[in-house]
Amino acid sequence: MSKKNFALWGLPEEVKFCKKCVISNQRPNSVVEMKNQNIKKETISFNKNGICSACEYASEKKEINWKKREEILFNLLEPYRSNDGSYDVLVPSSGGKDSAFQAHILKYKYKMNPLAVTWAPNMFTRAGWLNFNNLSRIGGIDSFLYTPNGKLHSYLTKLAFVNLGHPFQPFIHGQKIIGPKLAEKFGIKLIMYGENQAEYGNPIDNNEDPFMKPSFFTIDDPKEMIMGGKKVGDMIKDTEFDYNEFQAYIPPTKETIKEKEIKVTYLGFFEKWDPQECYYYAVDKTGFMPAYERSIGTYSRYTEIDDKIVPFHFYMTYIKFGYGRATEDAAQEVRNGKITRDEAAYLIKKFDHEFPKKYVDEFCEYIGISLS
Repeated sequence: MSKKNFALWGLPEEVKFCKKCVISNQRPNSVVEMKNQNIKKETISFNKNGICSACEYASEKKEINWKKREEILFNLLEPYRSNDGSYDVLVPSSGGKDSAFQAHILKYKYKMNPLAVTWAPNMFTRAGWLNFNNLSRIGGIDSFLYTPNGKLHSYLTKLAFVNLGHPFQPFIHGQKIIGPKLAEKFGIKLIMYGENQAEYGNPIDNNEDPFMKPSFFTIDDPKEMIMGGKKVGDMIKDTEFDYNEFQAYIPPTKETIKEKEIKVTYLGFFEKWDPQECYYYAVDKTGFMPAYERSIGTYSRYTEIDDKIVPFHFYMTYIKFGYGRATEDAAQEVRNGKITRDEAAYLIKKFDHEFPKKYVDEFCEYIGISLS
């Protein structure tokens, strides 16, 4: 008797591919519920013509009056401009091409005084470390590197890998909260992230408002926060770590954000977002360097090259959802008119399944596991 196919985590049982790009309906958007490990996910949506929401948004971008959006941003920034030399906008930065573009254009085009803040990668690559330094040394941007407790972070990374197959979750969490967390500390009232998540398939209506909802980066009860599939409160009971050591991971409350009058927006609402063009800009203006060789699992050398754990993140998405790093890169480049769908399909077939052998020993040592 043959077993019927079934899908985990609420993913669609029938796999479908977008008729414009190469993404499938298995790509998750966001966790919408996580109670007693009952994990429910939303996936990228397809319209009746078989077009994914990311491609729909790419089409909508062609109709936007970007000159008008630029004027809107100038007006939005005006009340936040400092007159005393203090920082007036905070830019969460990975040290990559996109955040280099964000910080530089805010300073030199929009005449702001930005502070770039970086949640440290798990394991810096050589190119990542050089690009982090080049942002300030060549790009002229003040920069702040925030490095959490390494012992705790490697534990959380292992937990996320073992329980969720998602070794990048603690880093992504840090990147998400570092803006509001440090804006509070530095007394900065405006945070500017990069692209809108609608670029990747999150609901298009997220783009109707340039400001993010506080629920995206705040929390009510820190001990109820789940990381790696486990509550912080339970980790405190079961491990040597105490509550104070989790402070780097605890975001501000909604009340704090409201009291401090902190606003969070994203540059992609005002500037047409194109990762390849961001790369060219960053190379020219901030000395951004591509990786020394092709990135594992894809064909490019300039996207997400700062952390040695990135290839394991995408290899796990390939295992869990059937799409990897080449799919992510190629789908985006199809939408932006850089390559054709047929070219994308060829590149995916060639690179998507590639195992990150180069860094596997370092990865295992970092999270304290063995290959055997």
